[in-house]
Amino acid sequence: MTVWLAVVCPDCGLDDIIKHGKSPEGKQRYLCRNSDCLRRTFVLDTQQPGRKREVKQKIVDMAVNGSGVRDTARVLHVSPATVIRELKKSRRNSNK
Repeated sequence: MTVWLAVVCPDCGLDDIIKHGKSPEGKQRYLCRNSDCLRRTFVLDTQQPGRKREVKQKIVDMAVNGSGVRDTARVLHVSPATVIRELKKSRRNSNK
C-alpha cells in the first residue's frame, strides 16, 4: 500500500517540488523548482521549534508587545540566542 504525501514549498506555496537528498540528521530534503522562491531547499518536519516560520513571527510579535528575550525564549521553547538572532534579522529587514 502506497501513501502519497502532497508536498508544497513553505515559502512560495507551489507544489513543483523534487527530492534533494538527506539532511545530516537523515531527514528527507526537498528542492523547490520555482526560480523566484527565496528558500530553495527545505525539510518538512524539523525538530527544532526555532526554525518554524510561525515561531519566528511570534518572536517578533512578543518583542513588539514588550516581552523580554528570556521570557520569550521560555514561552516558545527556544534558546535566548535564537530570539536575539531573529530580532536582529527583523530589525535589519525593517530598515530596508
